[in-house]
Amino acid sequence: MTINNHTVGYRDIGEVNAPAIIMIHGFPFNKSMWNEQMEALREECRVVAYDVRGHGESDAGDEPFSIELFVQDLLALMDALKIRRAMLCGFSMGGYIALNAIVNYPDRFNALVLSDTHCMADTPESKENRLKAIESLRENGIEAYADGSIEKLFAPESLRTKREEIAAVKEMILSTPERTVVKTLHALRERGETCSRLPEISVPVLILVGEKDAITPPSAAELMHEKIESSRLCVIEHAGHLSCMENPAAFINELKRFVAAVY
Repeated sequence: MTINNHTVGYRDIGEVNAPAIIMIHGFPFNKSMWNEQMEALREECRVVAYDVRGHGESDAGDEPFSIELFVQDLLALMDALKIRRAMLCGFSMGGYIALNAIVNYPDRFNALVLSDTHCMADTPESKENRLKAIESLRENGIEAYADGSIEKLFAPESLRTKREEIAAVKEMILSTPERTVVKTLHALRERGETCSRLPEISVPVLILVGEKDAITPPSAAELMHEKIESSRLCVIEHAGHLSCMENPAAFINELKRFVAAVY
């Protein structure tokens, strides 16, 4: 459908009147990363996963990307689907979007799942690294960018054993337009912190993190857990940054337990 001046691709499964959970993918992936979780939850919930603008089946539109723009897209999608309140589940960049949404529009959300993400803004070093990534992408192409990303996304043991998952992630990255990767890197570089506003969150929160996550490590998850009074922290074993794909059974078990407690 067309919302907020761009066309968005989404999946919407389960009973339309069931409690809603909206799943937001990371960068530079798409909604397909949530396929197993969606199937696991469809009996209990209305489960929606959508492509952030420029990713998957969603076009980029003409505006500069920002986390705030992504939040407006999320709210517009909820309105179009007639979802008044929902649980949000955000992975990595999706977590940045979810955190920004819930602290600024708390009346639209009744619970939050944060997966392998954090609340901090980019450090000067991180900002510099994003510019280097853009330069490298333009010089070496998207395939080299994908290969370099995979080394960081998966735990060492996953790199040896998760062939199908690695192939799926590489395909998601390769299918993301270079223009989208560049625009999103700028948006991530310029995003603000949400750590100072975490104590405002009063809804139930589940924080999940891969034990070997090198991008948003368990220490970052612990920081959020300390600041959100209503939160529960769970470390997913045998997983790096992509805990939902590296150990989906453990991830889904924690997610279903949380959904049952909330709904």
